Amino acid sequence: MPLIRRVPRRGFNNARFSTTYAPVNLRDLARIPGDRIDPQAMREAGLVKGHWDGVKLLGDGEITRAVTLVVHAVSAAAHAKVEAAGGKIEILS
Repeated sequence: MPLIRRVPRRGFNNARFSTTYAPVNLRDLARIPGDRIDPQAMREAGLVKGHWDGVKLLGDGEITRAVTLVVHAVSAAAHAKVEAAGGKIEILS
């Protein structure tokens, strides 16, 4: 068998440099009281568990009240639904 087939393949992988977001849907935000919802409030409510680099807001569900959401990333559908309900979104870097 040739030497190239006997030695293990090793190489570079970008996985360690990727950013992973905790997904949070709009329908889950109804159980968090207050006018300003940040990642710490989401952790206390049990929506975000474990180690994540940030929180991403997804547009699954509806939001019925005007709130200020502080997240790291947001989908286009979620952004449109929050602004239609009279809320605002603040993006953390």
